[in-house]
Amino acid sequence: MGEDRQMIFCCTAAWRRFGAAAAVPLALAACTPGDHRGQGGDPTGPPPTVSSPTPSASIEPLAECPASGVRIRSTGSDAAMGLRALGLELVNCGDRPYQLNGYPVLHVFDDQREPVMVRVVNGAREITSGFDQPARPVPLAPGERATAVMLWRNLVTDSTVVATNGKYLTVAPAAGQPAAEVDPDGPVDLGNTGRIGVSAWKKADPATT
Repeated sequence: MGEDRQMIFCCTAAWRRFGAAAAVPLALAACTPGDHRGQGGDPTGPPPTVSSPTPSASIEPLAECPASGVRIRSTGSDAAMGLRALGLELVNCGDRPYQLNGYPVLHVFDDQREPVMVRVVNGAREITSGFDQPARPVPLAPGERATAVMLWRNLVTDSTVVATNGKYLTVAPAAGQPAAEVDPDGPVDLGNTGRIGVSAWKKADPATT
């Protein structure tokens, strides 16, 4: 008897709450007695089924910006008739302006990560022509980029000198600043020339990637 009175009270309250005829079937369905085991009515019943939420598509986070405020990477290499070129890119990933004025600082290492003796030339007079624009101030706002290119020749002119092959490369924005390891996109195969030319930093065109 008590259960019947409780059901009548539940249905009456639902009628007053919903009011509209379209909502009545929903309210009456909620008042229909049923088996509530496993939902708190019977502690001996099976536990309620909890559906796991569908995982959302994961979004790969952006690489963390270094403390220096800039990120350096290589943009791929090109080789033709023994002349090698490797593009370098510096991105101002920080939240304040960054100033460049000069040439990247390069260090080459062998497969044991031991330094390779290399003479780095600002410009490329000793390697090729048309590559000697002077350094100029390059102010970079947050998000802007600068580029440079390093050049060398895979040339052996003396068979008595062991050819040099570098495997790892680090690049710093300027002397005295932190260097970042970048992918040389292949060996730094200097032959026995022992030198690399590098261009000055210049601001990248925003339309290019």
